Amino acid sequence: MGEGKGSTLVHLLVVVLCLVAFGFAIAAERRRSVGNIIKDELSNATYCVYSSDVATGYGVGAFLFLLSSESLLMGVTKCMCFGIPLAPGGDRAWSIIYFISSWVTFLVAEACLIAGATKNAYHTKYRGMIYAQNFSCESLRKGIFIAGAVFIVANMVLNVYYYMYFSKATTTQAAHKTNRAASTVGMAGYA
Repeated sequence: MGEGKGSTLVHLLVVVLCLVAFGFAIAAERRRSVGNIIKDELSNATYCVYSSDVATGYGVGAFLFLLSSESLLMGVTKCMCFGIPLAPGGDRAWSIIYFISSWVTFLVAEACLIAGATKNAYHTKYRGMIYAQNFSCESLRKGIFIAGAVFIVANMVLNVYYYMYFSKATTTQAAHKTNRAASTVGMAGYA
């Protein structure tokens, strides 16, 4: 991890996993289930027929790819709590700010994705016949998966900055220790 840049492989994997999650979230939004009211002529009942359930799978896929990206980064950095202590200074402060911001955007993105996938699956699979005059087929509101996609991109950017500042703060600590060890001024008493 020379010069506080961090591992290029970790940066690349975090970005690729987030971009795949972003792609799945966009695909889920485009393939949301849409319901059409169908009237059964024999029983005079109206019911909803929904389009395919592929958006639920895309939403869950986006959820899992984002989860794997966050897990990878937190595993490498040991969640900033269990590894080498960070050197005091600006890099540590920015690392903490980006860490907290990254977790907030991660939780919001995951909430949007799993809520969208759940609501989409619910309407697709569990809507039955209704004997009512005026009703509409409920479907997932537009923008749930898009909100998740926006927070995925924000999470990706924050994760990259978090890892960059985390790496700087850990290499700065190592540099301070080597400078102290190589000091020519001794602390021994005069003999």
